[in-house]
Amino acid sequence: MKLAIFDLDNTLLAGDSDYLWGQFLVQRGLVDAEAYDRANRDFYAQYKDGTLDIHEFLRFSLKPLTEHPAETLHRLRTEFVDEAIRPIVSEASLSLVANHKDSGYRTLILTATNRFITAPIAELFGVDALLATTPEMKNGRYTGRVIDTPTFREGKITALDGWLAAQNKPVAETSFYSDSLNDLPLLERVDRPFAVDPDDTLHAEAEARDWPILSLRGAAVTDLRTGKPVRLPA
Repeated sequence: MKLAIFDLDNTLLAGDSDYLWGQFLVQRGLVDAEAYDRANRDFYAQYKDGTLDIHEFLRFSLKPLTEHPAETLHRLRTEFVDEAIRPIVSEASLSLVANHKDSGYRTLILTATNRFITAPIAELFGVDALLATTPEMKNGRYTGRVIDTPTFREGKITALDGWLAAQNKPVAETSFYSDSLNDLPLLERVDRPFAVDPDDTLHAEAEARDWPILSLRGAAVTDLRTGKPVRLPA
């Protein structure tokens, strides 16, 4: 089995779905606008500089799910995907996933953003599987807690190892595409790491290690070193 793994936020998407969901809640008046927006921005800054406490963030981000019935949440999520997510899905991202599928790869989105937000987004890309932080539900309502280890930093490796064990198939090759310094543990582990529209820290690491550096922000996958379109897998 050849496996292509994709981070979601700021990699396949030209934005962060977790942060955008918070903004959506603010715009809809479903949370205390000033306090929630300030906290949402603070957590996003911590994520970008590599200091995020994932458990603290999840207590914050999952709380709104506990305050509404599932039917209401699913309706809101559909509106959110249509309004905030579809506009930040590029042709390059769609073609990157499709080219791997056409080349016989299993495709997997592996994201720290919770499954409530990311499940319909994964469907847009048609990937074979999604690994994401999983919110707990009891009696048809979200509890604000998570099931298993959050899929963040080393937690992505834990989730991937569990998924691979369940497949019970030998893995011939692994590729991973990510934008974030938080994904260095998994980038260092796979056979073919790719930095995609990377943050400054990951960009420097990719340069030092001679990893490919790509952009998915247009109609075609682009090599950021040469500015030329590339077709992957190659």
